[in-house]
Amino acid sequence: MVLLQSSMVSLGSKMPNFSLKGVGDCIYNADDFSNKKVLVVIFMCNHCPYVQAMWDDLVSIAKEMESVQFVGINSNANLDYPEDSFEKMAAYAKERDMDFPYLFDEDQSVAKKFGAVCTPDIFVYGPDRKLEYRGAFEGVREAAEAILKGKKPKAQQKYSQGCSIKWVS
Repeated sequence: MVLLQSSMVSLGSKMPNFSLKGVGDCIYNADDFSNKKVLVVIFMCNHCPYVQAMWDDLVSIAKEMESVQFVGINSNANLDYPEDSFEKMAAYAKERDMDFPYLFDEDQSVAKKFGAVCTPDIFVYGPDRKLEYRGAFEGVREAAEAILKGKKPKAQQKYSQGCSIKWVS
C-alpha cells in the first residue's frame, strides 16, 4: 500500500462529463446529478483501508445532507485487485447501506479527466458545476454547507491522501 496525496486540480475548473455504469446496472451521466446545488464526487474503492476508515461516516453524511448529491466512483479496474470488481462493488454498497450511486470507471478515463490519483480523492462542485473544494474528507461537510449558503469554502484546503489508484497501464 502506497500513501499518496491528491493533486490539487485548480479550483473553478469545470466538472468533466462522464457516463458510467453504476451498481444496479444503471448508466449515469454527469447531467443526471444536476438537480442538486452541490455535487460531491468521491473516487473510492473497496479494498483501500483509507476508504474503509471513512466509509460509514461518508454514508452517514450523505444521508444527513439530503440537499447534496454524493457519487462514488471506483476506478480501480486492475485485475490484481479482485476486491474492487464491479460485482464486489454491489456487495459492498449493500453491506454499507449506501444510498448514493457507486459507479465503475472500468477504462479509468473518468479518473484521468478529473485528475484523481488516490482513494479517497474528493471533488466538491457548486451549482455551476465548477470545482469549489478539492481535499480531505474532513472538509467535505463544511465545504458543502458553505456552498449551500451561497458562500465559498475556505481557501486553504488540505490534500486528500490514501492508496494510489491502481492503473491498468
